[in-house]
Amino acid sequence: MTDPAAPTLISRSMSDEPVWAQLAADLLRSADALAGLSALDAQCIVSYARLLRCGEGQVLTREGEAAGEGFMMLVLDGEVTVETMVARREQPVVVSVAGPGHLIGETALLDGGPRTATCTATTSVIGAGLSRNALQRMMRAEPEVAAKLLAGVGQRMAQRLRDLTRQQRVYHQLLGAMQAELEQSQRQLQQVMDGAARRTAQRGADAS
Repeated sequence: MTDPAAPTLISRSMSDEPVWAQLAADLLRSADALAGLSALDAQCIVSYARLLRCGEGQVLTREGEAAGEGFMMLVLDGEVTVETMVARREQPVVVSVAGPGHLIGETALLDGGPRTATCTATTSVIGAGLSRNALQRMMRAEPEVAAKLLAGVGQRMAQRLRDLTRQQRVYHQLLGAMQAELEQSQRQLQQVMDGAARRTAQRGADAS
């Protein structure tokens, strides 16, 4: 059964779309993607990808849902918001906005497990999608290139984890500072209320 959240796959492969294929190869080597690849490595990887077109508002992946075949997408044009649920919050939190040169869906490409975030096209989006099946074909035909791809994806995921840990540390520091300010404000308010109560009591005593 077709996954309703999956982006529409165009029947032509990236190798049949030379303009998009060249852009994809260039962006794949950018700092936001897999900077360690050579030009030939990037072109090889792109030849296994397919062109994806997504309309504005379309959900590409939904957090918690099975990845099915699983795919990783390199954004070529447009923007995608990446959201995830946070404990004790009813609404998801926007983790990032992925534009041209950004990758989404790396985790599902590797393990085929449930999606770890909800990705939604905020504009019309064009991307290069690499499925798990295509990755397996690449591993058989081009094992060295596939190994470089997997190593690069692993490095990206490790860096993302470090960034998330750093963000969480800053978040907890901000929460601590806000809590301290709130407690200080509560103490000051209590002092004002206590002072007002004493003055009221004193006026009552003086009147009697």
